[in-house]
Amino acid sequence: MGNEAEKPNIITSSLDFLVNWGRSNSLWPFPYGTACCAIEFMSTEVGRYDLSRIGSEYVRFTPRQSDVLLVAGTITYKQAPILKRIYEQMAEPRWVIAMGACASSGGFYDCYCTVPGIDHIIPVDVYIGGCPPRPEAFFDAMFDLQKKVKDESFMKQRAESVKEQLEMIKVKTAEAKREAAACAREKVVDIKDFMKEKQENLVKKAQFWKE
Repeated sequence: MGNEAEKPNIITSSLDFLVNWGRSNSLWPFPYGTACCAIEFMSTEVGRYDLSRIGSEYVRFTPRQSDVLLVAGTITYKQAPILKRIYEQMAEPRWVIAMGACASSGGFYDCYCTVPGIDHIIPVDVYIGGCPPRPEAFFDAMFDLQKKVKDESFMKQRAESVKEQLEMIKVKTAEAKREAAACAREKVVDIKDFMKEKQENLVKKAQFWKE
C-alpha cells in the first residue's frame, strides 16, 4: 500500500483537448446590442437562467478582452463600419453569434438602410432565430459554439496564424520597397531639377556680366 501511495498521478491528453476545454468553458461575450434582442440577453445573466453555469458570466464591454461578439439587434449600413472595426479589434481566436432575426437576416426591416444579415460584414459562427429569441435559445447557441470550439485544432490555428503573419510581413516589405523606390526616384528628380535651375542661374549671371 505504501508503494502505491508514492506513485504519481499522471493524466495523458493532447494539447488541442486541453486548450479547447479551457476555451469552451470560459467564453467571454461582448454584447453589441442595438434593439430588443439585447433586452433578452440581459435576462440570461439573472439567477433564473444564470449564464455563469457555462463560464460565460464575465461579460466584457471591450473587444480586446472578449472571445464572442454577440450581435443582438438591427444593424444599419451606418453602423456596419463600427461593427467591423470592433470585430477586427478582437484577439484571435474569436467567434460571432447573430442573435435574432434582424442580426441573422435583416428581419422585417426590408429597407434601404438595414443590412440583410451581419454575415455580409463579418463571419458568423452561430445563428439564433426568433424575434426576439428567448434565453433558452441563447443557451442552445452557446452549447453549439462550445461544441464547435472543442472540435477546433489549436496547433492548426497557430500554424495558420503564423502563415498569415508571414504573408503580411511579405506584403508590408513589398510596400516598403515600393515606397523607398518612389522616394529615391523623387529625390533624383529633385536633384536634377535643382542642378538644372542652378545651371540656368549661372548662365544668366554670366550673360549679365558679359553684357
